[in-house]
Amino acid sequence: MGLMFHKILIANRGEIACRVIKTARRLGIATVAVYSAADAAARHVRLADEAVLIGPAPPRDSYLSIDKILAAARQTGAQAIHPGSGFLSENADFADACVAAGLVFIGPPAQAIRTMGSKIAAKALMARAGIPLTPGYHGDNQEAAFLQQQADRIGYPVLIKASAGGGGKGMRVVERTDDFIAALTACRREARSAFGDERVLLEKYLGQPRHIEIQIFGDHHGNTVYLFERDCSVQRRHQKVLEEAPAPGMTPDRRAAMGNAALAAARAVDYVGAGTVEFIVNPDGVFYFMEMNTRLQVEHPITEMITGLDLVEWQLRVAAGESLPLSQKQLQIHGHALEARVYAEDPAKGFLPSTGTLMHLTPPEENLYVRVDTGVEEGDEISPFYDPMIAKLIVWDTNREQALARMLRALAQYRVVGVANNIDFLSRLVASPAFTHADLDTGLIEREREFLFAPHSAIPRDVFLVAALATLLREEARAGAEAATHNDPLSPWHARDGWRLNSRAERRLLFRVGELEKSVRVRYAEGGYALEFDGQETRVRGELGPDDTLRVDLNGLQLNATVVVAGERRYVFVQGRTWHLARIDPLYHGGEGSGPEGGLLAPMPGNVIALLVQQGAAVKKGTPLLILEAMKMEHTITAPTDGTIKAFRFAVGDQVSDGAELVEFEAEKT
Repeated sequence: MGLMFHKILIANRGEIACRVIKTARRLGIATVAVYSAADAAARHVRLADEAVLIGPAPPRDSYLSIDKILAAARQTGAQAIHPGSGFLSENADFADACVAAGLVFIGPPAQAIRTMGSKIAAKALMARAGIPLTPGYHGDNQEAAFLQQQADRIGYPVLIKASAGGGGKGMRVVERTDDFIAALTACRREARSAFGDERVLLEKYLGQPRHIEIQIFGDHHGNTVYLFERDCSVQRRHQKVLEEAPAPGMTPDRRAAMGNAALAAARAVDYVGAGTVEFIVNPDGVFYFMEMNTRLQVEHPITEMITGLDLVEWQLRVAAGESLPLSQKQLQIHGHALEARVYAEDPAKGFLPSTGTLMHLTPPEENLYVRVDTGVEEGDEISPFYDPMIAKLIVWDTNREQALARMLRALAQYRVVGVANNIDFLSRLVASPAFTHADLDTGLIEREREFLFAPHSAIPRDVFLVAALATLLREEARAGAEAATHNDPLSPWHARDGWRLNSRAERRLLFRVGELEKSVRVRYAEGGYALEFDGQETRVRGELGPDDTLRVDLNGLQLNATVVVAGERRYVFVQGRTWHLARIDPLYHGGEGSGPEGGLLAPMPGNVIALLVQQGAAVKKGTPLLILEAMKMEHTITAPTDGTIKAFRFAVGDQVSDGAELVEFEAEKT
C-alpha cells in the first residue's frame, strides 16, 4: 500500500463532513473542518481536529469560496481536500485550483467533472459512446422560443432540467405548451441561483420509470469497477426520499448490462475516484442514461452496507495513488439495505422545509443492523441557509422483508422535537402497499397519496393518559427536589399524594388538539393514579427515566413512552407514533402567538424573488402571489381564498424572517 495522507481538509459541512471525519479518524488521518459563522458550533466542527472560519452564513461567502478554502488548507498544512457532496464537490474550477495549489483533490480529474457536469455535453458524449439516451433536446441553442418549439416536437409532458443541476433544483415537468415559458423562466431562475448556470435541456417525461443508479470507481492505473446498483425511485419534487440496494427484481443479466454501460461512461472520460451513473428504467427493463454524478452520493451508505466496504477509504486510497482494493470478480452483494432521509420538513405542506432548534433529538441505537449518519445533535439549529437534512437512517438485514421491518422499527424509535419532520411520513411510506411489494417508480408517492397523506385519525385515549401521567410524575419530581432543599424534607406539606381530610382529592388536566379540548380527571390512588377519560377510568402508574422517557403501566399494560414538553406543547411518542397535544394551563402565559389578521405569513425565512400580481388586484383562491426562495428552492405563496391584495410588505430582493407578514390580504366577503 502507498503512503496515505497525514492531514486532509473537508470542504463541506453537515453529515457528509462528519462521515468523512469518521473514516479519516479510523485510518489515523488528521482532519480540518471549515465552517461559516452560522456553523460555529456545528457537529462537524466539534468532531474535526482543527476547524477554520471561512466566512458568513451565505454559501457564496463561505462554502463556495474557493480562495478561502485553499487559504484554510495552506494555513493548516493539509495535503489534500475532500469536497464531500454538494457545494464545490462537482466544480471543475475548484479541482483545478486544488492541483495548482499543490493539493490533492480527492475526486475525479477536473476534465471529467467539466464534461459530466454539463448535462448537455454529457449526453453528447454518451451518444457517441453508444449508450441509450432519453429522447429530448440537449443542444446549445437556449432561446426560449426555440426551446418551446423543441418541446412541442418532443411531445408533452416534457421535463425541463438545469444543465448544471442536481437535487431537483431547476427542474419542472410541463404538461402543455401554454405552460412552457413560465416553467422555463422558473427553472432558469432557480438554476442560476443554485448553480450559477441557467442553461437547460429538455427530455421526454417518462410517466412511471424507475430511477436506478450504478456506483462506479476508477483509479489512476486504468482499473474500473462497478459496485452494483441502488434503486432511488421513491422521490418527491425530483429529490430522493428512500433508497435501497440492491434494486428489487434486478436480474444478473440486466445488472451486468447496466454495470458495463456505467463503466463505458466512466472510461469515456478517464474517470478516477467515486462516481454514480444514473439511469431511467422503463417497466420493460429498457434503460436510458440520465446523468453522471462525479462525487460520492448521499446514498452511498447502502452500497457500503451490502458490500461491507468503506467507500470513503477507497476514495482516500485512490487519491493517494493506490490501485483499487478489489477487482470486479471479488465484489459481492450481501443482504439488503435501505436508506431514509430524515428531513426537517412538513410533508403535509408540500414538504416545506422547517427551521428551528432541535430541542429534543434521540436517534435509534446504532448496531450491526442500524446506522445513523448525521451532522446535528440535540440543541443544534436547522438554519435557513443550508439543506434541512437531519440525518440519513440506514438499515441492513439478510433480505428485503427483514430490512423493511428493521427500518420501521428504527423510525419508530426516532424522536425529534423543535422542527417539523418527515419521520411519520417515512414510516407510512415504508409500510405502504406499493413499497412493501416493490411496485416502484418515480410516481410512487403521488400514486399512494391517499395512503400517505390520509387525514389524521383520532388520538387514542392512551395518548392522553400518557400525557397526563407525565405531567403528574414531573410534578412529583419537582416537589421531591424542592423538599430536599428544606430543613424538614419529610414534612407532609411536601407530599403530592392528594391527601384530604374527610374528602377525596380530584383535579382535571386539560389538553387541546386543534380546536378540540379534552379533559383527564385525576384521582390519587395507592401506588399511582386513577385517570378518567371519556367516562372510562384507568389505573395508571409509571416512572420517569432520562431524556423525557417514562415507563407506563395502564391497567397492567406496560409501555415505553417519551413525552417532551415545549412551553404548552406536549410531544407524545408512544407505540411507534408521534402525537402533538397542547396542555391548557391557566398559569402558563407563553403560548404561541397567531399571525396578523388578514395577513399571509412567511412559512420560513427566505428571500422574495418575484411578486406575481399587482397591488390592488382581485384574485381567486390558489392564485400565485409571490415567490419565496429558501434553502435553494422556490416556494410559491398563493391566495388562501378569493380576495384582494391590499399591499405587499416586502419588495423583490428583501429577506424575510419566519412568520413575517408578506401580504396584506382582504378576503372576499360572502
